[in-house]
Amino acid sequence: MADSVGDSLDRALEGAFTRPIPKSAQAQMKYLVKQLKSTRAVAQLLGVSQRTVERYVAGKLKRPRQELRARMEREVKKRWQPQIRAKARQKAASTDGLVVSTRARFGFTAAPGTTDDARIRDITQALPPDFADRLFTAREQGATEQQLQHIAAEGLAQMYFRANDTRAHGLGVEFTDVEQIDIAL
Repeated sequence: MADSVGDSLDRALEGAFTRPIPKSAQAQMKYLVKQLKSTRAVAQLLGVSQRTVERYVAGKLKRPRQELRARMEREVKKRWQPQIRAKARQKAASTDGLVVSTRARFGFTAAPGTTDDARIRDITQALPPDFADRLFTAREQGATEQQLQHIAAEGLAQMYFRANDTRAHGLGVEFTDVEQIDIAL
Protein backbone atom coordinates (compact mmCIF):
# COMPACT_ATOMS: atom_id res chain seq x y z
CA MET A 1 0.00 0.00 0.00
CA ALA A 2 1.23 3.48 -0.84
CA ASP A 3 2.23 5.88 1.87
CA SER A 4 0.03 8.92 2.49
CA VAL A 5 0.89 12.60 2.91
CA GLY A 6 -1.50 12.90 5.87
CA ASP A 7 0.08 10.00 7.77
CA SER A 8 3.53 11.39 7.06
CA LEU A 9 2.51 14.81 8.46
CA ASP A 10 1.25 13.07 11.61
CA ARG A 11 4.52 11.12 11.96
CA ALA A 12 6.52 14.35 11.57
CA LEU A 13 4.64 15.95 14.47
CA GLU A 14 5.00 12.78 16.55
CA GLY A 15 8.76 13.12 16.10
CA ALA A 16 8.58 16.27 18.23
CA PHE A 17 7.17 14.40 21.25
CA THR A 18 9.32 14.76 24.35
CA ARG A 19 7.91 11.67 26.08
CA PRO A 20 6.84 8.33 24.63
CA ILE A 21 3.13 7.50 24.52
CA PRO A 22 1.83 5.05 27.14
CA LYS A 23 2.79 1.49 26.16
CA SER A 24 0.41 -0.87 27.95
CA ALA A 25 -3.21 -1.29 26.94
CA GLN A 26 -4.28 -0.32 30.45
CA ALA A 27 -2.24 2.91 30.41
CA GLN A 28 -3.51 3.84 26.93
CA MET A 29 -7.11 3.17 27.92
CA LYS A 30 -6.73 5.22 31.14
CA TYR A 31 -5.26 8.07 29.11
CA LEU A 32 -8.16 8.01 26.64
CA VAL A 33 -10.74 7.92 29.46
CA LYS A 34 -9.02 10.90 31.09
CA GLN A 35 -9.00 12.83 27.80
CA LEU A 36 -12.58 12.03 26.77
CA LYS A 37 -13.92 12.21 30.35
CA SER A 38 -15.99 8.98 30.16
CA THR A 39 -15.70 5.28 29.43
CA ARG A 40 -18.78 5.52 27.20
CA ALA A 41 -17.10 8.10 24.91
CA VAL A 42 -13.96 5.93 24.66
CA ALA A 43 -16.08 2.85 23.89
CA GLN A 44 -17.84 4.70 21.05
CA LEU A 45 -14.55 6.04 19.72
CA LEU A 46 -12.91 2.60 19.66
CA GLY A 47 -16.00 0.63 18.63
CA VAL A 48 -16.08 -1.61 21.72
CA SER A 49 -18.45 -1.96 24.66
CA GLN A 50 -18.26 0.32 27.68
CA ARG A 51 -17.67 -2.77 29.82
CA THR A 52 -14.62 -3.69 27.72
CA VAL A 53 -13.15 -0.24 28.33
CA GLU A 54 -13.79 -0.60 32.07
CA ARG A 55 -12.03 -3.98 32.09
CA TYR A 56 -8.93 -2.54 30.42
CA VAL A 57 -8.88 0.39 32.86
CA ALA A 58 -9.16 -2.02 35.81
CA GLY A 59 -6.38 -4.19 34.39
CA LYS A 60 -8.61 -7.27 33.97
CA LEU A 61 -7.99 -7.30 30.21
CA LYS A 62 -4.41 -6.83 29.08
CA ARG A 63 -3.91 -7.86 25.44
CA PRO A 64 -6.24 -6.25 22.91
CA ARG A 65 -6.79 -7.69 19.43
CA GLN A 66 -4.40 -6.31 16.86
CA GLU A 67 -6.91 -3.93 15.24
CA LEU A 68 -8.08 -2.61 18.63
CA ARG A 69 -4.45 -2.10 19.70
CA ALA A 70 -3.82 -0.12 16.50
CA ARG A 71 -6.94 2.04 17.04
CA MET A 72 -5.99 2.72 20.67
CA GLU A 73 -2.46 3.71 19.72
CA ARG A 74 -3.67 5.97 16.89
CA GLU A 75 -6.19 7.74 19.15
CA VAL A 76 -3.62 8.22 21.94
CA LYS A 77 -1.08 9.65 19.45
CA LYS A 78 -3.72 12.10 18.14
CA ARG A 79 -4.17 13.52 21.63
CA TRP A 80 -0.65 13.13 23.08
CA GLN A 81 1.26 16.31 24.02
CA PRO A 82 -0.94 18.84 22.22
CA GLN A 83 1.24 21.84 23.18
CA ILE A 84 4.42 20.17 21.88
CA ARG A 85 2.59 19.26 18.66
CA ALA A 86 1.29 22.84 18.29
CA LYS A 87 4.75 24.34 18.86
CA ALA A 88 6.34 22.04 16.27
CA ARG A 89 3.59 22.88 13.76
CA GLN A 90 3.94 26.62 14.43
CA LYS A 91 7.72 26.51 14.05
CA ALA A 92 7.45 24.64 10.73
CA ALA A 93 4.73 27.00 9.48
CA SER A 94 6.49 30.21 10.48
CA THR A 95 10.27 29.75 10.24
CA ASP A 96 11.62 26.28 9.48
CA GLY A 97 9.40 24.79 6.78
CA LEU A 98 9.67 21.06 6.24
CA VAL A 99 11.56 18.50 4.18
CA VAL A 100 9.70 16.15 1.85
CA SER A 101 11.40 12.91 0.77
CA THR A 102 9.35 10.99 -1.73
CA ARG A 103 9.38 8.32 -4.36
CA ALA A 104 6.49 8.99 -6.71
CA ARG A 105 5.50 9.38 -10.34
CA PHE A 106 5.96 12.91 -11.63
CA GLY A 107 4.57 14.10 -14.95
CA PHE A 108 4.59 17.56 -16.49
CA THR A 109 2.59 19.92 -18.61
CA ALA A 110 5.01 22.23 -20.37
CA ALA A 111 5.86 23.81 -23.70
CA PRO A 112 5.54 21.63 -26.82
CA GLY A 113 8.70 19.75 -27.69
CA THR A 114 9.68 19.06 -24.10
CA THR A 115 9.66 15.61 -22.57
CA ASP A 116 6.66 15.40 -20.30
CA ASP A 117 6.33 11.63 -19.85
CA ALA A 118 5.57 10.74 -16.27
CA ARG A 119 8.23 8.70 -14.52
CA ILE A 120 9.14 7.54 -11.02
CA ARG A 121 11.56 9.90 -9.27
CA ASP A 122 13.19 9.97 -5.84
CA ILE A 123 13.16 13.54 -4.57
CA THR A 124 14.18 15.11 -1.27
CA GLN A 125 13.38 18.80 -1.11
CA ALA A 126 12.98 21.45 1.59
CA LEU A 127 9.71 23.34 1.32
CA PRO A 128 9.30 26.86 2.73
CA PRO A 129 7.09 27.64 5.76
CA ASP A 130 4.08 28.72 3.69
CA PHE A 131 3.76 25.22 2.22
CA ALA A 132 4.14 23.69 5.69
CA ASP A 133 1.35 25.95 6.91
CA ARG A 134 -0.89 25.07 3.96
CA LEU A 135 -0.32 21.32 4.47
CA PHE A 136 -0.96 21.38 8.23
CA THR A 137 -4.00 23.65 7.87
CA ALA A 138 -5.49 21.45 5.15
CA ARG A 139 -4.86 18.33 7.27
CA GLU A 140 -6.59 19.90 10.29
CA GLN A 141 -9.57 20.93 8.15
CA GLY A 142 -10.06 17.36 6.95
CA ALA A 143 -8.61 17.64 3.45
CA THR A 144 -8.54 14.50 1.33
CA GLU A 145 -5.29 12.72 0.53
CA GLN A 146 -5.60 13.96 -3.05
CA GLN A 147 -5.83 17.59 -1.86
CA LEU A 148 -2.76 17.11 0.38
CA GLN A 149 -0.85 15.58 -2.54
CA HIS A 150 -1.83 18.56 -4.70
CA ILE A 151 -0.37 21.01 -2.14
CA ALA A 152 2.81 18.93 -1.84
CA ALA A 153 3.05 18.79 -5.66
CA GLU A 154 2.77 22.60 -5.84
CA GLY A 155 5.60 22.93 -3.33
CA LEU A 156 7.82 20.42 -5.10
CA ALA A 157 7.05 22.05 -8.47
CA GLN A 158 7.99 25.50 -7.19
CA MET A 159 11.10 24.55 -5.22
CA TYR A 160 12.52 21.53 -7.07
CA PHE A 161 11.43 21.74 -10.69
CA ARG A 162 11.19 25.53 -11.06
CA ALA A 163 14.04 26.36 -8.61
CA ASN A 164 11.88 28.70 -6.51
CA ASP A 165 10.30 30.08 -9.67
CA THR A 166 13.60 31.22 -11.20
CA ARG A 167 13.27 28.90 -14.23
CA ALA A 168 10.78 26.74 -16.15
CA HIS A 169 7.97 29.25 -15.69
CA GLY A 170 4.55 27.78 -16.34
CA LEU A 171 5.67 24.19 -15.76
CA GLY A 172 2.81 22.22 -14.22
CA VAL A 173 3.69 19.13 -12.19
CA GLU A 174 1.55 16.05 -11.61
CA PHE A 175 2.31 14.05 -8.46
CA THR A 176 0.78 10.56 -8.57
CA ASP A 177 1.43 6.94 -7.59
CA VAL A 178 3.13 7.87 -4.32
CA GLU A 179 5.17 4.81 -3.34
CA GLN A 180 6.84 6.38 -0.32
CA ILE A 181 6.72 9.77 1.35
CA ASP A 182 8.40 11.00 4.48
CA ILE A 183 8.00 14.49 5.86
CA ALA A 184 10.41 15.85 8.45
CA LEU A 185 10.26 19.09 10.41
